[in-house]
Parts: sequence; C-alpha cells; structure tokens
Amino acid sequence: MLEYENQIFLDILHEDGLLIAAKGLGIETIFLNLLKVYCDPGNLVIVVGTTSKEEEFYITQLEAEGVKPLPKVITTEYTAADRDNVYLEGGVLFVSSRILVVDLLKERIPISHVTGFLVSRAHTILESCQEAFAIRLYRQKNKTGFVKAFSSSPQAFTVGFAQVEHIMRTLFVRNLYLWPRFHATVNASLEKCKPQVVELHLPLTSAMLEIQTAVLDLMNLTVKELKRINQTLDTDELTVENAISKSFHKILQLQLDPIWHQLSMKTKQLVADLKTLRLVLTYLTKYDCITFNTLVNSLRSTEYAMKSSGWLMLDSAETLFVVSKQRVLGMKQKKEEQDEPDIQPEVNPKWQVLSEVLEEIDGLSKKICEKDSTYNNKVLVLVEDSRTCNQLKQYLTVGAEDMLHSLYEKAFRCSLKKSAPQTSTKSTSKPAEPVEEKNEVDDSEENKESYILSQKVKLDSEEKIITDIKEEPQYVEYDQGESEGIVEGKSAEPFKAPVVVLQTFKKYGDPLALSRSLHALKPRFVVMYDADMATVRRLEVYQSSHPEFQLRVYFLMYGGSVEEQAFLTSLRREKEAFDFLIKEKASMVVPESQDGKSEDCAELSRDPSRPNLTIAPSSSRKGGKDLNSKEKKPAVVVVDMREFRSDLPSLIHRRGIDIEPVTLQVGDYILTPELCVERKSVSDLIGSLNSGRLYNQALSMTRHYAKPMLLIEFDQNKPFALQGSYYVSNDITSNDVAAKLQLLTLHFPKLKLVWSPSPYATAQLFEELKQGREEPDPTAAAAIGMDIESELESEVMEKWNTAIHDLVTKLPGVTTKNQRLLLLKGQSLDHLLTLSKDELTELVNNSGEAQSLFDGLHKVYQSVEEPEIGSKFFGRGRGKTRVPFKRRKI
Repeated sequence: MLEYENQIFLDILHEDGLLIAAKGLGIETIFLNLLKVYCDPGNLVIVVGTTSKEEEFYITQLEAEGVKPLPKVITTEYTAADRDNVYLEGGVLFVSSRILVVDLLKERIPISHVTGFLVSRAHTILESCQEAFAIRLYRQKNKTGFVKAFSSSPQAFTVGFAQVEHIMRTLFVRNLYLWPRFHATVNASLEKCKPQVVELHLPLTSAMLEIQTAVLDLMNLTVKELKRINQTLDTDELTVENAISKSFHKILQLQLDPIWHQLSMKTKQLVADLKTLRLVLTYLTKYDCITFNTLVNSLRSTEYAMKSSGWLMLDSAETLFVVSKQRVLGMKQKKEEQDEPDIQPEVNPKWQVLSEVLEEIDGLSKKICEKDSTYNNKVLVLVEDSRTCNQLKQYLTVGAEDMLHSLYEKAFRCSLKKSAPQTSTKSTSKPAEPVEEKNEVDDSEENKESYILSQKVKLDSEEKIITDIKEEPQYVEYDQGESEGIVEGKSAEPFKAPVVVLQTFKKYGDPLALSRSLHALKPRFVVMYDADMATVRRLEVYQSSHPEFQLRVYFLMYGGSVEEQAFLTSLRREKEAFDFLIKEKASMVVPESQDGKSEDCAELSRDPSRPNLTIAPSSSRKGGKDLNSKEKKPAVVVVDMREFRSDLPSLIHRRGIDIEPVTLQVGDYILTPELCVERKSVSDLIGSLNSGRLYNQALSMTRHYAKPMLLIEFDQNKPFALQGSYYVSNDITSNDVAAKLQLLTLHFPKLKLVWSPSPYATAQLFEELKQGREEPDPTAAAAIGMDIESELESEVMEKWNTAIHDLVTKLPGVTTKNQRLLLLKGQSLDHLLTLSKDELTELVNNSGEAQSLFDGLHKVYQSVEEPEIGSKFFGRGRGKTRVPFKRRKI
C-alpha cells in the first residue's frame, strides 16, 4: 500500500469511525486489507452495503493472495438452518440487509459473538434503511464490537441539515476521518511517482462552436424564465454552469419533489427542457455529427413543439437545427434537391487526434519493446459510455468515411420509414428515446468482419475479437502501416502493432472495473478519450503503485467547451464539499455515549430488556415507582417477511415496539388480535386495484379480523396528494383510483382506509393504535389463511361455506350485525324462501331489515313500459313479466 493508504488503514483499524475519501483514491484497497485481517474463523465480521460486483472483486483478490477462509456471500439460496451453521463457522460474511435484519430479530446470529460491522457506501445509510436497522439491533446487544464505515461521496454529506452528524449517530461512531485529494499525505504520496500526462486541448470546429453557443443561450433563457416564475424557490444553485453538470438534476429533483404537485405545467416543462438541452450538449462533444443531427431532428416534432416551453421558436433554436444539418451535408453543399446527395459529413476532431496518438504510441512501443521483452503491447482507451466505445470500434476498423456514410444511410432509411403521416408518440420528457434505439449502429456488420494488421479478415462466432455492444473491454488491433518493421535484436519476430483496448469507466455500473483492467492489463499507455475526475486519480494511484515503469496518459479534451467546464465544475464541487466537512468536523459536538457502548446512548434509549416506557408510562407517584411494573410487557407487532423491503419495520422498532417477523398469509402488519393492516404504496395500490388482488386481500382480512385496515402510504419526499400524473401514469387518472376505492369500501363496509404521508407518520399511528390493547400472537397470525377450513372466523362458521357467506352478505337487508344470526339460524337458501316476514323479523331482530330481505326474496318486479325509440336497446321486454329472484337485476 501507499503511504497515505497505510495511514488510513491504521486509523480505521484502531478506532471505529466514518471514513470519507475523495473519489478515485482507492478506498477499496483499505477495505480489502481489512477483510484480509478479519478472515479468521475466530472472528465473525458482517459486511453490508456492498454490491455483487464489489463482493466478487474482494473474494477474487483474496483468493489470489491465498487468504483462507474466504468470505461467504449469504443470499436467499441459504436456508435458515444453513445460515445458522454459517454464522457459527465465523469469518467474513457478505449478508444482504433484508436477510440480516430477519436473522437478527430471530436471533439466528450470535450477536454477542459478532466481532464487528463493515459498512460500505455509508452516505446511503439513513435511520430508516435496513442497514441502519441491523446496526441498531447489533449495538443494542453487543457493546464491544466495532463499526467501521466507508464512503467516497463527500457531496452526499452536504445535503440537508447536519447530515454528517446525523449519519454518524445512525452508525454509532464518534470519529470522522476526512481524506481529500489535497490532503498533505495524499499529495506527497502521489507526487513521488507521477504519470507522464500529455494534455491535448482540441479546438471546436466552427460549426460545433456555433451550436454550443446557441444551446447555451437557450439554457440561459430557460434558467432565467424558471427563476422569474418561481421567485419563492431557492435558486442559488440554479445557474447555467451547474446545469451542465451531471448531478444538477439530482439536486433540482430533491428540491422540487415535495412541491412538484404545486408547480405549474410551465415550470415542469422548463425543468424537462433543461434536461433536454443538456443532453444536446452532451451529444455534441461525444458523438458524430449524424447521431447528433438525429437527436436534434427528433425534437422538431409537432407534439414536442406544442408541449415545450417555447424555446423551439427562438432564433438560437433555428441556428441549432440549420448548423446541425450543415455538419451532415457539408458546409458547401448545394441547395439543389437530390435523391442521394453527395454528403460531406464533418469528422469528429477527437477521432483524428486519436489516430495521431495511436500512431505516436506505435513508434514509442517499438522503442520500449527493444529494451523490455515483457512489454505487453496494449493501449487502454477509456470512454464514458458504451455508445462511444462502439463508435470508436467502428472508426478504428473501417475508417471515418465508411463509418459516417453507413450511419447516414441507416438514418436516411429510418427517416423514409417515418415520413408517413404519423405523429411521434414519444413524451417531451424523453425526446432522445428515438435516438437511443439506434444504439446498435452497424453492429451486425462489425461482427462479420474487422481490420486486423491492415488485412480484412472474417471472424468466427467463437473468436470475436470485437465484442457486441455490451460494456465489456473491446480489443481492436490497430495498425498505422508500420507493423511490418523488424525490431532490432529480434529479427525472427516482426513487431506487432499495439492492441487497443476500449473500455468504459464503469463497466456494468461497477466502479471497480477500471481497477480490475489496470491490474490485469498493466498498460504503459492510456488514452483518456472522455474526462472523468475519479478515473484520473485512479491512474495516479496506479502509477504510484507501479513505479517500475513510466505510465504515459494522453488526455483529450475540447478546449473552451462545456466538456471542460463540466470537468472543472466537478473538481470545484468536491473541493467545496470537503471544505464544508472540515468546518463541520471542527465545530461538531460528539457525545461520549454516541458509540452505543454505554447505557446512556440516546439512540439506544429503548432497551428490549426493560419495560416499554412508550406504551405504558410509569406512575409519577411514590417516587416514580410503578406499582404495576411487573405486569408490563413490551409491545409487539407481527410483520410479514416481505415487508422488510420497506423502511416501516425499522421506524416501528425505533419507537420502542418489538418486531416479530412471520410469513403472513393475510395482511402485512398485525397490531392486535383484531386489528390487521394491509400496507400499500401508491404505485402498489394502483397495480392492486387494476389486477383485482386488493379485492381478494380485503376479502381475506374482513373474513378473519374484526378490524381490517387498508393503509395507503405516500413517499415522504413526494407530495401528499393524488393530483395530476405525478404518481399516476398517463393512461389513468386520480379519479379512476378514487372510484375504485369507493367501490372497495362499498363491498367491504368494515374495511377502514388510512392515509399516511410518510413511514414516520405510519410508525406513530401504529404506536397510538396499540395503546392499551392486547398484544397479537405471532403463531396464531401465521396460521390464519394456511388452510381453507381454518380461514373461518370461529368454530360456529364451519357450518357454512365461504361462497354462501359472500352471497348472503349481498342480500338486501343483511348487515354486519345480523348476518351471523341469519347464517346460524337459516338452514339454506331454499329455507329462507319458505320463511314468512314475521319469522324473518324474529330471525334478524329488526323489522325494517326483515322487510327489506322479504321483499328482495319474494316481491314481484315488473318491467317498465318504455317508449318506442329507434335504438335497438329499446322496445324490449314490453308488457308485464315476472322476474324470479335469481334473475333479478339491481
């Protein structure tokens, strides 16, 4: 490890804490060495917050170093008995949060023997998430184990009020370790062996510069209009400079989500237009002129023009459309209409520079190969996404001219297909979807053939040198015509041209993909085709870790462009985030008991071994002594296993209520023996209403519980209202949802509807509903619904089947009060038809209800004389006819 990595490792090893490091500094190295320390059967270390790619990376690295026993990944493939044995074996375990919480509640994990927790991505740990729930359960019964948390996202700790203090309390840690790039130790370590960087600032072409100016003008006008019509909003972050960064829309979403339903349609469209214009700028610097023109043309639809905020009518928009077309046809293209015009598409400037860089690397590789026989002769080209990777693959194999003409022919064919009088069906919020569908550009042609060593050869299906569009490293043997040269001292072996390896920064979204590729390939030359802050630092760490050779990095960037500005903005925002955290750490007040190792920790004020003070407070008389303390028991809520995907069980536990995880057939939460709750989010509610699943769930609840309840829970970060299409899709409205809920309440009068604005409000509601009531039995709750015969409410109800029960409850005059008497004393439907009105009155103990029931069974209904109308639906059934009961229409 490097000097600063050793220092970080020693700090976090000896003291618990939260480590926040800058992106790209190799925090996974510290995490890996901690795993190596704790990989021992005498320890039981639980790792949470990691992804499957990270788990695979750590296990592979430890296996390569010969570490035993290797960590195990606990998934749903393990049964409860298997997990018990794995926990007893010890070592390091990667456990999913849902399984971990359930096993902690079921006490399958020997909590007192747990050595500690390692938490990855600590910036995502909130008090309501499953990882925080597991850490709180662990700290309640284990006062000696450690908690070590890691994060490489400093900006996430600056959002909200005292966010870093809040997360530290949730993690039960007292120490905060900050390691920015400008840290003295980090700077000294990386300056000892720096890579040789060649910065190539490319000028934008005149057409690209004109388009960029036009789009920036449009963004500036959009931002000004957004500020003008929303003067009450905090618009300090709403600038054009921030609007071109990646994280801008996430920040804007956090601010606007709670009040989204209160914003005007114009405001919503302005936000969508900002996102669209940023996409246009991104396509301008990344892709070819034909792909860019295809995107721009997709915005010129009538539907988008009607829904947009009006920027399409401005002069800058016209400049955008005209110049983007000129880039495809050529600036000197004649105006005469031709069936197949002689196009002269503008070549991406980065392509030409990339060819020159590879030619230079070809010459340098020959010199290195003369001195070093172990030279692997591979060049790593790093790009941001798979589309860029695909285009560079085409350019290096078939050339720019053939590639652009092929793209133009494909785009021309698509435009002919769309020239029919059909309107676009794409929404305004995603105008680039038609372009994204063309991601597989000439992919079939590439898989058939490629240029290798200046010779055109065909590839077999089993020997794909160039892979598909997937984000795998793509190998291209690129040659500038000098590959036939003979290296001195090796006359028997001709020099092989460098193999170009194309790879995205995050393959399949895996942030450790670049580290794997650098470790496997060990390249001497790296080309940064796109700019990325974290990737630059990973290359610095890679060079410092391998001082035996000199790494040469070519950094391609458009000078004076939005690409350069976005890169500089990301550097500035991270520096400001660390400055903020340094000031927060200097003024932070951390209680001695915050680590949870003492009994005075405020976050662990609820102790399951003590009586529940929230539900049954002690008496203030006789010195505070409670005379009934022996009779008090902790409150219990029976929770369905599937509900541990949500935040509600964690919040219920924080309010001093014990959680009993059980697989329930009826309901989600059992608060009392009579009270059953079915929780639905808004999206789940709409889906259940459409599929009819909610009807069956309500039927089961009303059949087995005296007080069934349907809880409709909203997202705390979104408005507490069913308005517009914020929650509901375009093909359904909030009125449709309300109408179906009305029908549901008409069918089930006992069903109570409760609306909750957030999981926090739901937890408080559950606590109030349980006050002074009997606790549920988990065994009895789990048995309900397991068998058809056991689904009856009582032993008396075994005398009739559920189908007759449902039919009788729909008869006129039958209510929830008299249906039991009617079902007990009535023998069958035929028997009910033979009873007189007096006998029915005696049966249901209510004359009015008996009259309604008697009329419904015996009254003769007559059809109404209808006037003759030309419609085929009128004129039927004239005259008086008797309608039997089974055919009566209601």
